[in-house]
Amino acid sequence: MSQDLASRILDHLDENRTAMFELLEKLVLCESPSGDPSAQREVMRLLSESFEQRRFRPQILSGKDSGGMLLAMPAERKRHRPHQLILGHCDTVWPIGTLETMPARTEGGTFWGPGSYDMKAGLVQGLFAIEALAQAGANALPVTPVFFINSDEEIGSHDSTRLIVRFARGADRCFVLEPSLGPAGDLKTARTGVGRFWITVRGVAAHAGLDPGKGASAILELSHIIQKLFALNDPDKGITVNVGTIDGGLSPNMVAPESKAAVDVRVPTREDADRIERTIHALQADTPGTEVTVEGAVRRPPMERTPGNVRLWQLAQRGAEELGIEIDQAAAGGGSDGNTTSLFTPTLDGLGAVGAGAHAETEHLLLDKMVERSALLARLLSYPPLDDAIPKGD
Repeated sequence: MSQDLASRILDHLDENRTAMFELLEKLVLCESPSGDPSAQREVMRLLSESFEQRRFRPQILSGKDSGGMLLAMPAERKRHRPHQLILGHCDTVWPIGTLETMPARTEGGTFWGPGSYDMKAGLVQGLFAIEALAQAGANALPVTPVFFINSDEEIGSHDSTRLIVRFARGADRCFVLEPSLGPAGDLKTARTGVGRFWITVRGVAAHAGLDPGKGASAILELSHIIQKLFALNDPDKGITVNVGTIDGGLSPNMVAPESKAAVDVRVPTREDADRIERTIHALQADTPGTEVTVEGAVRRPPMERTPGNVRLWQLAQRGAEELGIEIDQAAAGGGSDGNTTSLFTPTLDGLGAVGAGAHAETEHLLLDKMVERSALLARLLSYPPLDDAIPKGD
């Protein structure tokens, strides 16, 4: 029966691949940068219509600083059933007008365009996964699918995290429609946590030629701080600490009274996150007459390979075997909302497009892979609660 369902899912998606590609193009043509809340209206409208066509009830939730969030669940669903969260985002890093220099286009079996790989193709795959299940006769799923699509993921999900936590807390599992990893399209079973820190050093201004001894250089002290920060890097453990920007001073003939640095931190475990955060906040000035102020934290926690996440990966392996496709797992250096859901429910990330070039002018995806990855998601959605599908300890 499971093999038969997998075949019906694949057949439907293969027959409707053109419709998948057309919806992808429509979504990409709806430019939706994170920093422009009004730009989210059209893409939210198009997504809402697509859910309604598949007998899902969409609801657009307003945001305080973002373009809002879209919540969608089956129009007809049985009460008291567990739910599974399907997570995605419709915002992109690309400003309005990018299509003029980076047009949406298809060349051979590759689709190019801003926001296509990260992650509008993943949204299309999610929509067609539920369509394929309905057409295959699997309408009443044992675990109710609930879609949550935010519009501020690329800028930290500050508006939407509260709701993501709310839906993740009670979920049986969570599937994240972020793009896969690498040319083979590995699923993401671990992600680094992400931190942002801002270092400010205040010193004492003085004339660099007449009275240099009366000054205290904030730039000199910041140079010492930067060395301490880079010393925290540990490539073997997957810890990266990068001073990405620095600023300071008023003119060449003045001892600098102030200097600042912005720091990016990536850590593989919550233990590492706590330790690095404490170390950065404990930084002290060595240069007499200067003082150091630190702001920031690791606000996006690591997605670790928890026992629940491992069981969900095992379920994905089973689904891939039934569909006759090959998958593998990997750890990703970037963060996503899956880092948050993983704290509360088993989470599998990277179920979106197979391609490359996220946040780059080379952004693209492989169209044929959309069919099999949508089929994999559909099969995962059709399984019973995780404890029944993959008992603990297996």
